[in-house]
This record gives sequence, C-alpha cells and structure tokens, in this order.
Amino acid sequence: MADDDTRDGAGPDEVRRLELRGADRVVTRCRDFTARALADWGWTPPGDPEARELADDVLLLVSEVVTNACLHAGGPEELVLRHRRGLLRAEVSDPSPDHPRRGAPRPASLPGGHGVMVLDRLAGRWGAETRADGHGKVVWLEMVGPPSRWY
Repeated sequence: MADDDTRDGAGPDEVRRLELRGADRVVTRCRDFTARALADWGWTPPGDPEARELADDVLLLVSEVVTNACLHAGGPEELVLRHRRGLLRAEVSDPSPDHPRRGAPRPASLPGGHGVMVLDRLAGRWGAETRADGHGKVVWLEMVGPPSRWY
C-alpha cells in the first residue's frame, strides 16, 4: 500500500494515484489527498469563495464515492485524480462488479442513502464502468474548475 501519491506527467496534465488496498481511514485519506491536489492545481486560491465552494463540492463527492465503495462494494482499491486544463476527473476503483444505482427516494432528514443524489446534483458528469481487467469497476466523476485558474 502506498502512503503518498505518485505523479505522472507535468504541467497542466497530471495524474495522481493513491493506493487504498488495506488502508485505514480511507475516506479521510482520500479527502486529504484530493485537497492537496486541488491546492497544487490552483483550485483553492485565497480570497476566492466561489473556487473554495467548488473545491468543497469536489471533496464531498470524493467522500461520497469512497464511502459508497466502503459500504457497498468491498472497499475502495485506488483513487485516481486526473487534471487537465481545468477539468478534474476522480476515479475510485473497487472489487464489486455492481454499478451504483438509485435507491427509493428517501426524506432528506434521514441519514444515508443520498450518495447517488449528491452525485447527480453536484457532479458535472459521473458514471461507472467495468475495469479493463474485468474485475470490479471504476466509479468516476468530472468537475470543471474555476475559470480564473485555467491554464
């Protein structure tokens, strides 16, 4: 299990990976990892509340996808962040072949069961696909960054 990120490429196109197999506190670890990447990529400039709100949405979405992998898919195996010219793609792989699905509508006041609704409302785009090796899946989401910070 890797404790840090690995970085591929340089400049405006970057990929960061966080190995999660067997890791403890994966949701916190993924939030911290994502927050560092967003800061490095200019998504959290000081004095820009709109950019801060967008970064908070990204952190919430990553938390939701990782939590869902913990609760419903045997645990996350890897988080991959891909950044390219103001577009962020977060990918969470897990061993389950079952793709996320909408549950029955629940009152917002009840805890749990709102992950897919949060993805629908906050993510620019999201989806799931079977991994290339045929074992498990990747749940991904995409967000467009603050225009003032684009390369």
